[in-house]
Parts: sequence; structure tokens; C-alpha cells
Amino acid sequence: MKKTLLVLALLAAQTAFALEERASTAADQTALAVTIYNGDLALVKDARKVRVNGGDNLLAWRDVSAQMQPETALLRSTDGRKLTLLEQNFDFDLLTPQKLLEKSVGESIKVFRTQPITGVEYMEFATIMAANEGVVLQFKDRVETGIPGRIGFATVPASLRDRPTLSMLFSTEVPATGFLNTNSLAETSMELSYLTGGLGWKADYVAELSAKEDSIDLNGWVTLTNSSGTAYPNARLQLVAGEVNRSQPEHARGQVMMKAMAMADAAPQMQQESLFEYHLYTLNRLTTVLDKQTKQVALLSAQNVKTDKEFRFQGANWYYSGQYGELGSKLKPSVFMEFSNAGDNLGVPLPKGIVRVYKKDSAGRAQFIGEDRIDHTAKGEMIKLKLGEAFDITADKKQTDYQKIAAGFNNRGGVIETAYSMEIRNAKSEAISVNVIEPMPGEWQMVQESLPHTKEAAHTAVWNVPVPAEGKTMLTWRVRAKY
Repeated sequence: MKKTLLVLALLAAQTAFALEERASTAADQTALAVTIYNGDLALVKDARKVRVNGGDNLLAWRDVSAQMQPETALLRSTDGRKLTLLEQNFDFDLLTPQKLLEKSVGESIKVFRTQPITGVEYMEFATIMAANEGVVLQFKDRVETGIPGRIGFATVPASLRDRPTLSMLFSTEVPATGFLNTNSLAETSMELSYLTGGLGWKADYVAELSAKEDSIDLNGWVTLTNSSGTAYPNARLQLVAGEVNRSQPEHARGQVMMKAMAMADAAPQMQQESLFEYHLYTLNRLTTVLDKQTKQVALLSAQNVKTDKEFRFQGANWYYSGQYGELGSKLKPSVFMEFSNAGDNLGVPLPKGIVRVYKKDSAGRAQFIGEDRIDHTAKGEMIKLKLGEAFDITADKKQTDYQKIAAGFNNRGGVIETAYSMEIRNAKSEAISVNVIEPMPGEWQMVQESLPHTKEAAHTAVWNVPVPAEGKTMLTWRVRAKY
């Protein structure tokens, strides 16, 4: 069996050596589709018209991604011709002057120099002895280091390409109509699919808060970054939002994902659709993404999305088990804006990203008022953005009493009763309400309070405290906790 495989490999290598390589470039493209995932991963589907003959062919598929995963490459005929892939090589060692020197070690070159007095150019032959950390040249009568002049090479080594190239040795069947002979070329349609790194996307959102602060206009943008080593002209662009598992080895994952994407039809407009447990967004037009380019395209737009503003003081549980006295002065509440991803104005799955919020000043100029990051958000979910801290709302907080009602085992824990006061001041010209959130430790019981609380969770008490315009409100509470 091993001998048979060795013979087949040798025959394939000899065939590849004997065949004339034909090149296919981006100029042959008939369609290009790029699907970009979160996490530096993309699926490229490159369709081209290629001239082949019946039998064996050696094709150099140029202008592929320099970061392609060659084990995921899949070549297929799209016009019904049977293809049998025998061998493929991914050449990503790109042509540079240094690479040309390194690959030509042991080869004879021409060295062109200019005579400094007469200005006449002359030529000598030399052999490259080494090209690591400098160049060593063997002339007929001497050895020199460095590059003394212009260097002429007889040819470019076959392993060096001027752009990333996937070379493939494959066999095609002779169609029913038949070629005149195996050397007659016929045009056929092919598609190369592969996974690659170097392509990424993220969502960014811009929200403008209304004058009454009760609604926002939300616009979403997709920022694309291409560092894959090639351009994608006039491509059908699709984006997958969700966390795709990437196992090792990569080959099996590539096959599964390519099958999944082959079943997804391009949407006629910029809209989303479900894809397995993810969401697929399709741009409603072709776009070009150049190498080393960052590009932004519109994702969504929604107007008059109803929002609520919340002022929140967030407490801690550490001061419920000891004596502390003053717990803070001139404390400032966090400011949150909350809205629902629902309704006619929104109600679409939102990819994770940063939401930046603006509001117009009295002169009508938009001013930045804060930003926050959202995770992938399904339709109907609530979105809460922390924008900053309020300037005109402050509070002083202190522990007013501490009593140990019963001792615990070995003087640890027990039953403790503590009391607190919180004076909340409002310098604004309108009345507000503030949420005070206190995490309660142990088995707790509210003994006394100036305003009723709600038990938001097993260990959380929440007060909604109204504060008059340019006034203040005192909140007090006493808690008994068993540790």
C-alpha cells in the first residue's frame, strides 16, 4: 500500500513538472462573496472563468488571501464538469529583494557597477554564497560582502510569487461534445472556497438623545478591517454575528462552515436572517474592500426609540457586618439610559459593539455625552447603557447604628442589626427619582425603613427615592442579618 501511494505521489509530481502552468487572476472573476465572522475569520467564495483542457491541468489561482487556511480550500466546477484534485500548494512566500537573494544562494548572478572616474558601467559574474545578515558574493578572483551595485538575476525562483497564489494540479473529464485533443483549451466556470484570517468586523452605534431625553435616534455602522494581503473587489458581503466555535484541527470546521454558508441565499436588502444559532447580515449591494483598509458600511437606522433614564446609587455588602460610621460624602449616582430592542422602530438582532450617545446643546450642536458596550442582543431584549455620573445629584451616606444581637459559633457570625441614613440632594430645576440598590448579606430582614423597598433578588433591596427640584430627601433603613 505504501509503495502504491509513493508511486502515485511521484507520478503526480512528475506530471506537475511536465505540465505548463496556467495562471488565473482577479481579472477572471465572475463573482466574489465574502462572509466575515467575529474573531478574525472569514469565508471567501471566488468564482472565475478558467481555461482548461481535458485531462491534467496545472493552475495557479492568484490573488488569494495571504492568510488563507489552505487545508480548508475547496475547488469545484460550477458548470457540471467533473474535477479530480490531485495536489495543491499554497505559495505565500512573496517576492522581495531579500527573498530573491535568499532563494538564489548558490546561483550565478550578474553584478553591474559604474566606474567612478569614467562613469562607464561594466558587468561581472558572481555566485551568491550567503544572504543571511548580509550578502556574501564569490567573484572569479575574490569574495566580497554587501551589494556593490545592481544585481541581475537570470530568473525568479519558482517558489517565489509576486502575490499569494494557490497552485492546483487537477484532472478534468472530457465533456460529451469532446475536445479536439487533450491540448485544446475550453472555458469552464470554477469556484474556490476557503477560510482565511486577516478579515474582521465590528459594529458601532451612534445614538442621538432627544431634547426631552425620552427617545433616541439610533444608527448602526459596520467597521470592516482587511489585513489579509489581498483586495476583494465588487464582493457580496455578509456578516455573521455570534460566537462560532473553532476547534482543532481546523479542517473539519472549515468543511462544516462552508456547507452552511452554501445554503444561505443573499438577501435582496440590508437585512438579517437566522443562520444556525447565529445571525447573518447581508449588504444589499456589492462593495470593494481593499487590502490594508478600514471601511464602514451602514447596518441599520431607527428613529424615535423610546428610552428611560435612571439615576442609580449602587451600594456594597461589606459594611453590613461591621462598624464603619461614614460611608461616603458627595457620592454621585451613575446615569443609565435604557431601551427595548423591540417595536416597529427597532426589533432586530443587534451585533455586539459600542454605542456612543450624543445630545444637541441649546445652539443645536451635537455633544458627546457617553458610551457603553453592548453584547449580542436578541430581538425583544432590554439594553442598558451607562453614560457617566450625574453632576447635580449628590448624596451623603453613613451607618447610624450597629448592634450584635446574638453571637455566632466561636465568635464568628451571629445576628447583627445595623442602621443607615442617606441624604440625597438634587440641584436640578426639576424633580427626579433615584434608585438606591443595596446588596444584603446573609439571612436578612428589613426592620425599619423610611420608604418601602422592593426585593429585586434574594440578596438585593431597591428603593425608588423621589427628590424634589432643588431639594433633598432622607432615606433611612435598619436591617437585621443572620450570618
